Amino acid sequence: MADSPMQINALIVDATEPERLAAFWSELLGRPIVGRTGPYVWLRRENGLGLGFQRAGETKSVKNRMHFDITSPNPPAEQQRVEALGGRRLEEYAAGGFLVMADPEGNEFCIIPEGPFELDDEGRADYLI
Repeated sequence: MADSPMQINALIVDATEPERLAAFWSELLGRPIVGRTGPYVWLRRENGLGLGFQRAGETKSVKNRMHFDITSPNPPAEQQRVEALGGRRLEEYAAGGFLVMADPEGNEFCIIPEGPFELDDEGRADYLI
């Protein structure tokens, strides 16, 4: 396959309070806030990928069409840290076996184990059992 002329440069999350949301993700991921440009707050770029938070005029109102999967050696232990930072667990997804959390503005993300894990035929994980 030929080299693609396009690459993902950054992931941008809409936020009503970009500074607050950037602070949450900065602490969670260990990526410091490195700048503010117009309506954007940026975390340190890692592995060539930027993560920014853009001021948006409206609040989140429906399920994300895209979400982050964050790895951890112990996903259940990370739940307490996420909650201490202002996030919360979304119990409505518990039947799927994934640890689905929301950041302070309600954006969904999953905390998954670092190593391989099994999925059943319906796509449910069993690593929390």
